[in-house]
Amino acid sequence: MIRPWGLLAGLALALFGGQATAQAHAAPCLTATAACTEFVPLGGGAARSLVYRTYALDRADPRLTRALIMVHGALRNADHYFRTATAAGFLDGALGDTLIIAPAFHSAAAPCADTLAPHEVSWSCQGDSWRSGGAAASDPDLTSFDLVDALLRRLADKSLFPNLKTVVIAGHSAGGQFVSRYEMSSRVADTVGVKVRYVIANPSSYAWPAPTRLVPEGVGSPGAAHAAWKDEATAHGGFTFAPFDAAKVPDYDLWPYGLEHRDGGYTRGMSDEDLRAHLVGRDAVYLLSQVDVLPLGGFDASPEAMAQGATRRQRGEAFVDYIHTHLGAHSPVMIVPECGHNDRCVFTTASVLPILFPRP
Repeated sequence: MIRPWGLLAGLALALFGGQATAQAHAAPCLTATAACTEFVPLGGGAARSLVYRTYALDRADPRLTRALIMVHGALRNADHYFRTATAAGFLDGALGDTLIIAPAFHSAAAPCADTLAPHEVSWSCQGDSWRSGGAAASDPDLTSFDLVDALLRRLADKSLFPNLKTVVIAGHSAGGQFVSRYEMSSRVADTVGVKVRYVIANPSSYAWPAPTRLVPEGVGSPGAAHAAWKDEATAHGGFTFAPFDAAKVPDYDLWPYGLEHRDGGYTRGMSDEDLRAHLVGRDAVYLLSQVDVLPLGGFDASPEAMAQGATRRQRGEAFVDYIHTHLGAHSPVMIVPECGHNDRCVFTTASVLPILFPRP
């Protein structure tokens, strides 16, 4: 499948321009440069975090009816994900009425060593902290999920966006982990007065809602899973689950791989019952690439992640099957054809566009 990225970007810029000037209110800002960025204040003080956005977040705009928040992956390349999201918006014809936002979880810690603006929050550099609602490296009172909470509150402000009805929060790979765990735990999504959808694409791991895991039957290794599923374009079901032997992997059920020991960060104090209820009740869609069955692209091969399955696709299908059969969830799962572990392939596929840009 050929996707002419350069042509699409050129057409989009020709049609809409890309400068955050006095005309930015009339046209979306589409360049992944400082001209299309803005700082979002956090915590009621001077702390702030950077986002890319197609329209200003502090200027009233009645034309906007939807928003897409696109969370980057482990490379923390928000500029790339902003380009992916705007390319998808162009293909869907959604740039004129959709506010696209790509948060940047910058970190001054080694080895990331990002150069931060004054008062810019420094998030965690490595590990699972930023992708699971952990505290900021520069401020233990702020968590990565607080940033999305702040964005939801801003988008729901009718004095700014009186006609905005739907917010989609999407992420791929590590961003998919972020969105999956935020969906389970958001404290504000059900109270802001706009519909919120979560689009979870190809994460390496999930926060399992119970101390059980799938029982491998014929596809228990990456090679077997690859051979079995690489040409199949429909989701599997009927997995077998059983209590997991903690002697094999003692930390298999600790947050963020499970629900145990959530003694810090955003989910501290939340009950397991609330997290499970959110998994069932919220509007979530799972996107799994047809050929994302190899240990590539930052694949999590830790014992805790391998306990969830041999490949990203197997882990995703097993997780969805579990929440369907054991919790009563009805979240759709789509196998995205011809894609591997590639965010741009996934999010610009024609069948995915209506998921990212829902119509009323």
